Amino acid sequence: MSTAERLEIDVDWTSCQGHGLCADFLPEHITLDEWGYPIVDGAPVPARTAKRARRAAADCPVLALRLAPAPAG
Repeated sequence: MSTAERLEIDVDWTSCQGHGLCADFLPEHITLDEWGYPIVDGAPVPARTAKRARRAAADCPVLALRLAPAPAG
């Protein structure tokens, strides 16, 4: 990944069970609602936090968190 590439966070709502681990790894981008489900801020994840974003996606118990390259612009 280049230093300029940023990631976009997406939640698979049919898989998400509200475990909340994603918010533990990325509190600057994800908060939890009153039931423990993630609220994503919609901002691209900068390269400096990409490692934590990948860990959050990998450690999700149901793999409901997905990362994709953010659109340029």
